[in-house]
Amino acid sequence: MLLFAVTLAGCSSSANSDHTATTATRTPISQVPTAPSGSTLLATFHADTPSSSVAGGPVTGTVPATWHSAPSVLPVIASAGGEIEVRLAQRPNESTAWVPASSATFTSTPYRIVVDLATTHVTLFEHDQEILSAPAGIGIPKSPTPTGSFFVAFLAQPPSSGYGPFVMVTSAHSDSITDWEESGDAMIAIHGPLGAQAAIGTTGAAVSHGCIRLQLTDLSQLRVVPVGSPVDIVDQ
Repeated sequence: MLLFAVTLAGCSSSANSDHTATTATRTPISQVPTAPSGSTLLATFHADTPSSSVAGGPVTGTVPATWHSAPSVLPVIASAGGEIEVRLAQRPNESTAWVPASSATFTSTPYRIVVDLATTHVTLFEHDQEILSAPAGIGIPKSPTPTGSFFVAFLAQPPSSGYGPFVMVTSAHSDSITDWEESGDAMIAIHGPLGAQAAIGTTGAAVSHGCIRLQLTDLSQLRVVPVGSPVDIVDQ
């Protein structure tokens, strides 16, 4: 595994990346495949790839092959004319880019995570069927958890036992914290309760700087979710 330093919103760490996934075997591209029903198509990039802001448009950026030393495995949200539109892990939140489909290999994930800030619960779906509903610790009013359509960017080793067996780093970034502990960023992660077990309880609570905290038994059930899987944070 590759060693990297990463600072999460509300949780600083120097950690080893963990890329375990349950996706299918990568498929070389001849045409954009279709994900199975109830699944999301994922694109893995093996080299830095020029990107455009619109399909068929001029080059305006680059999709990196790695982010914090983890491979870029990105959800595909559209395709047209031999190109795909993918979500990006970098700021600003919910950024997307168009790239040639030939620049990626494809897998799919049947998993989707929904974080509902209104009910302070996390729900895990597999093939659109609910398999977990758990109380969650969310951001306090001063540093709220951002809403939007995100995804699992990479998994990290926990810096201490309070984070649980792993840290699931998402593509979401704090809207209120731009530089957590001089790291240059503030990424939103899903991890253990960090001492807030009682506050989270069975109903959830606002306890964090923006990260999503789960009871350890609930967090452990997310271990099957591969990198690239959608994470939707809603407030309804």
